[in-house]
Amino acid sequence: MTISLPIETDRLTLRRYLETDYDDLLKLQSSPEVTRFLLYEPKTPEQVKESLAGRLADVPLDTDGQALTLAVIERETGRHTGEVTLFMNSAAQRTGEIGFVFHPDFHGRGYAAESSVELLRIGFEELGWHRIIGRLDARNGGSAALLKRLGMRQEAHFVRNEFLKGEWTDELVFAILAEEWKAR
Repeated sequence: MTISLPIETDRLTLRRYLETDYDDLLKLQSSPEVTRFLLYEPKTPEQVKESLAGRLADVPLDTDGQALTLAVIERETGRHTGEVTLFMNSAAQRTGEIGFVFHPDFHGRGYAAESSVELLRIGFEELGWHRIIGRLDARNGGSAALLKRLGMRQEAHFVRNEFLKGEWTDELVFAILAEEWKAR
């Protein structure tokens, strides 16, 4: 199935990455503040080039492990604010996952919520998924609050289950079902 892009919201454009987004992606992925709760350390310029190449690929989201990452652009200014990702976890089970990463300059403006709603819409309404989850470091209270605002419920709190950046960390898992999305 083809996802209709770009997506326009009240304040944002969600679109595929372009080669010209390299500097913005570098600012995002090389920042210790941004990557603090992510699975990777701040990236080098070469690692960001590899990351961008993956984001440029056309992904149909019909095979386990595929991911579609969209650049989130502030419509009024044209500035790159961050990115949102939709992951295909299991085609057979029709399950996916959402993720979001925003530059600290754009925190607190509701951009993550505005763009994440679109990912849930795509997952449920365009791709016909049954269930979508969100996983995060338990110390990331802002992201946990956002997932709750999106209508997702916390289903798990895994204690010290991942060794990240030299320490054991807790992980939270949130989820929403297609029928819950429709009834919201």
